Amino acid sequence: MSSIDHAGKRLRNRAWSAGRSAGGNARNASGALVSAVGRLANKAIDSVLLTDKRITSAADGKRLLAGDADTEALAGDIQRVVVLAVPVVRRLARGARLTRVPWLMVASSAVSIGIAVRTGVRELQVLASLVAHRLEQATGAPSDSALVKKLAIDLYLNPKPTLDLADDRLRLVRLTRKWVVVGAFGRKTSKRARRALDAAERFDAAALSAHWDAVHRRQDESAVESTL
Repeated sequence: MSSIDHAGKRLRNRAWSAGRSAGGNARNASGALVSAVGRLANKAIDSVLLTDKRITSAADGKRLLAGDADTEALAGDIQRVVVLAVPVVRRLARGARLTRVPWLMVASSAVSIGIAVRTGVRELQVLASLVAHRLEQATGAPSDSALVKKLAIDLYLNPKPTLDLADDRLRLVRLTRKWVVVGAFGRKTSKRARRALDAAERFDAAALSAHWDAVHRRQDESAVESTL
Protein backbone atom coordinates (compact mmCIF):
# COMPACT_ATOMS: atom_id res chain seq x y z
CA MET A 1 0.00 0.00 0.00
CA SER A 2 1.37 3.45 -0.93
CA SER A 3 2.06 6.25 1.57
CA ILE A 4 -0.92 8.16 0.13
CA ASP A 5 -3.20 5.17 0.75
CA HIS A 6 -1.88 4.86 4.31
CA ALA A 7 -2.49 8.58 4.92
CA GLY A 8 -6.02 8.32 3.54
CA LYS A 9 -6.74 5.29 5.73
CA ARG A 10 -5.47 7.10 8.85
CA LEU A 11 -7.60 10.12 8.01
CA ARG A 12 -10.71 7.99 7.50
CA ASN A 13 -10.10 6.23 10.82
CA ARG A 14 -9.72 9.53 12.65
CA ALA A 15 -12.79 10.91 10.91
CA TRP A 16 -14.83 7.85 11.94
CA SER A 17 -13.70 8.16 15.56
CA ALA A 18 -14.23 11.92 15.69
CA GLY A 19 -17.68 11.66 14.18
CA ARG A 20 -18.86 9.10 16.76
CA SER A 21 -17.45 10.92 19.78
CA ALA A 22 -18.39 14.46 18.78
CA GLY A 23 -21.90 13.92 17.46
CA GLY A 24 -23.45 15.42 20.60
CA ASN A 25 -21.14 18.43 20.66
CA ALA A 26 -21.76 19.89 17.20
CA ARG A 27 -21.99 23.46 18.42
CA ASN A 28 -18.63 23.28 20.19
CA ALA A 29 -17.18 21.50 17.17
CA SER A 30 -18.30 24.35 14.90
CA GLY A 31 -16.52 26.92 17.05
CA ALA A 32 -13.38 24.81 17.22
CA LEU A 33 -13.52 24.29 13.46
CA VAL A 34 -13.69 28.03 12.75
CA SER A 35 -10.75 28.61 15.11
CA ALA A 36 -8.75 25.88 13.40
CA VAL A 37 -9.47 27.35 9.97
CA GLY A 38 -8.40 30.76 11.28
CA ARG A 39 -5.09 29.39 12.52
CA LEU A 40 -4.53 27.56 9.26
CA ALA A 41 -5.30 30.60 7.11
CA ASN A 42 -3.03 32.82 9.20
CA LYS A 43 -0.14 30.35 9.10
CA ALA A 44 -0.59 29.75 5.38
CA ILE A 45 -0.42 33.45 4.53
CA ASP A 46 2.37 34.16 7.05
CA SER A 47 4.50 31.48 5.43
CA VAL A 48 4.13 33.32 2.11
CA LEU A 49 4.96 36.73 3.55
CA LEU A 50 8.12 35.45 5.26
CA THR A 51 9.70 34.73 1.87
CA ASP A 52 10.95 37.15 -0.78
CA LYS A 53 9.14 35.28 -3.54
CA ARG A 54 6.01 36.93 -4.91
CA ILE A 55 3.41 36.17 -7.53
CA THR A 56 3.61 39.21 -9.80
CA SER A 57 0.58 38.70 -12.04
CA ALA A 58 -2.74 36.91 -12.22
CA ALA A 59 -1.43 34.86 -15.14
CA ASP A 60 1.54 33.66 -13.07
CA GLY A 61 -0.79 32.74 -10.24
CA LYS A 62 -3.07 30.74 -12.51
CA ARG A 63 -0.13 28.83 -13.96
CA LEU A 64 1.09 28.01 -10.47
CA LEU A 65 -2.34 26.78 -9.38
CA ALA A 66 -2.47 24.51 -12.41
CA GLY A 67 0.47 22.55 -10.98
CA ASP A 68 0.71 20.37 -7.88
CA ALA A 69 0.14 22.01 -4.51
CA ASP A 70 2.83 21.73 -1.84
CA THR A 71 1.20 22.13 1.57
CA GLU A 72 3.28 19.58 3.48
CA ALA A 73 4.41 22.16 6.05
CA LEU A 74 0.76 22.73 6.98
CA ALA A 75 -0.29 19.07 6.93
CA GLY A 76 -0.97 18.89 10.68
CA ASP A 77 -3.16 22.01 10.65
CA ILE A 78 -5.03 20.78 7.59
CA GLN A 79 -5.68 17.41 9.20
CA ARG A 80 -7.01 19.11 12.34
CA VAL A 81 -9.47 21.10 10.24
CA VAL A 82 -10.64 17.95 8.48
CA VAL A 83 -11.16 16.00 11.71
CA LEU A 84 -13.11 18.87 13.28
CA ALA A 85 -15.23 19.19 10.14
CA VAL A 86 -16.61 15.66 10.44
CA PRO A 87 -19.25 16.34 13.16
CA VAL A 88 -20.24 19.53 11.32
CA VAL A 89 -20.83 17.56 8.13
CA ARG A 90 -22.85 15.07 10.16
CA ARG A 91 -25.01 17.88 11.54
CA LEU A 92 -25.55 19.29 8.05
CA ALA A 93 -26.67 15.88 6.87
CA ARG A 94 -29.12 15.68 9.76
CA GLY A 95 -30.41 19.12 8.87
CA ALA A 96 -31.14 17.74 5.42
CA ARG A 97 -33.44 15.20 7.15
CA LEU A 98 -31.17 12.24 6.73
CA THR A 99 -32.10 10.54 9.98
CA ARG A 100 -29.21 8.09 9.79
CA VAL A 101 -25.91 9.25 8.37
CA PRO A 102 -23.92 6.39 6.81
CA TRP A 103 -20.46 6.34 8.37
CA LEU A 104 -18.99 5.51 4.99
CA MET A 105 -20.33 8.83 3.72
CA VAL A 106 -18.79 10.71 6.67
CA ALA A 107 -15.42 9.03 6.14
CA SER A 108 -15.41 9.68 2.39
CA SER A 109 -16.49 13.27 3.05
CA ALA A 110 -13.46 13.67 5.32
CA VAL A 111 -11.17 12.69 2.47
CA SER A 112 -12.87 15.05 0.02
CA ILE A 113 -12.79 17.87 2.59
CA GLY A 114 -9.07 17.25 3.02
CA ILE A 115 -8.57 17.68 -0.71
CA ALA A 116 -10.70 20.84 -0.73
CA VAL A 117 -8.85 22.37 2.21
CA ARG A 118 -5.41 21.63 0.75
CA THR A 119 -6.50 23.12 -2.55
CA GLY A 120 -8.06 26.12 -0.82
CA VAL A 121 -4.94 26.78 1.24
CA ARG A 122 -2.81 26.81 -1.88
CA GLU A 123 -5.25 29.12 -3.67
CA LEU A 124 -5.24 31.48 -0.70
CA GLN A 125 -1.43 31.48 -0.54
CA VAL A 126 -1.05 32.30 -4.23
CA LEU A 127 -3.67 35.04 -3.97
CA ALA A 128 -2.02 36.50 -0.85
CA SER A 129 1.33 36.55 -2.64
CA LEU A 130 -0.13 38.59 -5.50
CA VAL A 131 -1.91 40.92 -3.05
CA ALA A 132 1.35 41.47 -1.16
CA HIS A 133 3.19 42.18 -4.41
CA ARG A 134 0.61 44.76 -5.47
CA LEU A 135 0.77 46.55 -2.10
CA GLU A 136 4.56 46.52 -2.00
CA GLN A 137 4.82 47.88 -5.52
CA ALA A 138 2.33 50.65 -4.72
CA THR A 139 3.83 51.75 -1.40
CA GLY A 140 7.51 50.89 -1.79
CA ALA A 141 7.43 49.26 1.65
CA PRO A 142 6.86 45.79 3.08
CA SER A 143 3.18 44.89 3.03
CA ASP A 144 1.09 44.95 6.21
CA SER A 145 0.35 41.30 6.98
CA ALA A 146 -3.06 42.12 8.47
CA LEU A 147 -4.04 44.02 5.32
CA VAL A 148 -2.81 41.20 3.08
CA LYS A 149 -4.89 38.68 5.02
CA LYS A 150 -7.97 40.90 4.95
CA LEU A 151 -7.76 41.54 1.21
CA ALA A 152 -6.81 37.98 0.27
CA ILE A 153 -9.64 36.35 2.22
CA ASP A 154 -12.22 38.92 1.10
CA LEU A 155 -11.22 38.51 -2.55
CA TYR A 156 -11.13 34.73 -2.22
CA LEU A 157 -14.67 34.67 -0.88
CA ASN A 158 -16.08 37.33 -3.20
CA PRO A 159 -13.90 38.48 -6.10
CA LYS A 160 -14.77 42.09 -6.85
CA PRO A 161 -12.91 45.31 -7.63
CA THR A 162 -14.48 47.32 -4.77
CA LEU A 163 -13.30 46.33 -1.30
CA ASP A 164 -14.53 47.64 2.06
CA LEU A 165 -11.88 48.02 4.74
CA ALA A 166 -14.08 49.68 7.36
CA ASP A 167 -14.44 46.28 9.02
CA ASP A 168 -11.00 44.74 9.49
CA ARG A 169 -12.25 41.39 10.78
CA LEU A 170 -11.40 38.27 8.82
CA ARG A 171 -14.43 36.41 7.48
CA LEU A 172 -13.40 33.09 8.96
CA VAL A 173 -16.91 31.69 9.34
CA ARG A 174 -17.54 32.16 5.63
CA LEU A 175 -14.14 30.72 4.79
CA THR A 176 -14.86 27.69 6.97
CA ARG A 177 -18.26 27.19 5.40
CA LYS A 178 -16.77 27.47 1.93
CA TRP A 179 -14.07 24.86 2.47
CA VAL A 180 -16.26 22.41 4.40
CA VAL A 181 -19.27 22.62 2.10
CA VAL A 182 -17.08 22.55 -1.01
CA GLY A 183 -15.35 19.46 0.29
CA ALA A 184 -18.44 17.66 1.52
CA PHE A 185 -20.30 18.11 -1.77
CA GLY A 186 -17.33 17.82 -4.08
CA ARG A 187 -17.57 21.31 -5.54
CA LYS A 188 -14.62 23.07 -7.17
CA THR A 189 -13.08 26.41 -6.18
CA SER A 190 -10.70 26.85 -9.11
CA LYS A 191 -12.96 29.16 -11.13
CA ARG A 192 -13.51 31.53 -8.22
CA ALA A 193 -9.79 31.47 -7.38
CA ARG A 194 -8.95 32.56 -10.92
CA ARG A 195 -11.48 35.37 -10.67
CA ALA A 196 -9.96 36.43 -7.35
CA LEU A 197 -6.51 36.64 -8.96
CA ASP A 198 -7.93 38.82 -11.72
CA ALA A 199 -9.54 41.10 -9.12
CA ALA A 200 -6.28 41.30 -7.16
CA GLU A 201 -4.55 42.53 -10.29
CA ARG A 202 -7.10 45.33 -10.73
CA PHE A 203 -7.64 46.82 -7.27
CA ASP A 204 -6.18 50.23 -6.38
CA ALA A 205 -3.39 49.10 -4.06
CA ALA A 206 -2.19 52.60 -3.14
CA ALA A 207 -5.69 53.83 -2.24
CA LEU A 208 -6.51 50.72 -0.20
CA SER A 209 -3.24 50.92 1.71
CA ALA A 210 -3.79 54.61 2.49
CA HIS A 211 -7.38 53.95 3.58
CA TRP A 212 -6.26 51.07 5.81
CA ASP A 213 -3.63 53.27 7.46
CA ALA A 214 -6.14 56.09 7.99
CA VAL A 215 -8.74 53.80 9.56
CA HIS A 216 -6.23 52.29 11.96
CA ARG A 217 -4.76 55.69 12.79
CA ARG A 218 -8.22 56.92 13.81
CA GLN A 219 -8.75 53.77 15.86
CA ASP A 220 -5.44 54.30 17.63
CA GLU A 221 -6.27 57.94 18.33
CA SER A 222 -9.68 56.97 19.73
CA ALA A 223 -8.07 54.36 21.96
CA VAL A 224 -5.62 56.93 23.33
CA GLU A 225 -8.39 59.46 23.94
CA SER A 226 -10.47 56.89 25.81
CA THR A 227 -7.63 56.36 28.28
CA LEU A 228 -7.21 60.07 29.06
